[in-house]
Amino acid sequence: MAPAVRPALTGLRLALKGALALVYPPTCPGCGGAVADAHALCPACWSSLRLIAPPHCQRLGTPFAVDHGTGPLLSPRALADPPVFGRARAVALYEGGARDLVHRLKYDDRLDLAAVLARMMAGAGSELLAEADCLVPVPLHRLRLWRRRFNQAALLSHRIGRIAGRPSDPGLLGRVRATRSQVGLSRTARATNLQGAFRVRDAARARLQGRRILLVDDVMTTGATANAASRILLRAGAASVDVLTFAVVSGETG
Repeated sequence: MAPAVRPALTGLRLALKGALALVYPPTCPGCGGAVADAHALCPACWSSLRLIAPPHCQRLGTPFAVDHGTGPLLSPRALADPPVFGRARAVALYEGGARDLVHRLKYDDRLDLAAVLARMMAGAGSELLAEADCLVPVPLHRLRLWRRRFNQAALLSHRIGRIAGRPSDPGLLGRVRATRSQVGLSRTARATNLQGAFRVRDAARARLQGRRILLVDDVMTTGATANAASRILLRAGAASVDVLTFAVVSGETG
């Protein structure tokens, strides 16, 4: 393409985009209200998120109620029951607006929300993304994938990878055993429910060796799923595993 043609095409694209915005003005993906930019939350939806900011637990990414000073900060839960993965980060606590956004993505087929959530996740997980060699979404069992028709973790992983310039490899980790829903299960029951659920595919073992993996999911509740998946990845040869989710359930603020 001739160099002189490129600016003309860029101008045409911008003009078309502006014309479409006049006919179809951008709306908030959370509530449908008017917003200035596409894929942006309105002030009301944004304020409904309980965003996580320092100080937070260096391992679990959960917030502290007060600033405990400098140095590595670890929550009582991380000290009492250290996770298998290295570090976890999330955008917000799993309540209010964050819970609503996740539910709309998963259960209302609002696939457009993946772009919004992924952009925020890329910001919250920038430290982890800078060190990651590859993103791996938490997989669904084929029966659940057939019922839901899509894996929200894979959608998020793909979009985050594009933003951060990192490959997303949904074929690396498989869910080989159907498990009951984790909703309502205790921490111990969740861990038991996931035993033997994940496996690194034989054809993928070579590309896992020595790589720093960033495991991607929508929500981390007790960490049982992240621990089970991380354990399998590490046993199969990953150098390290970190976790990035949109939301996290925090049973503590200490």
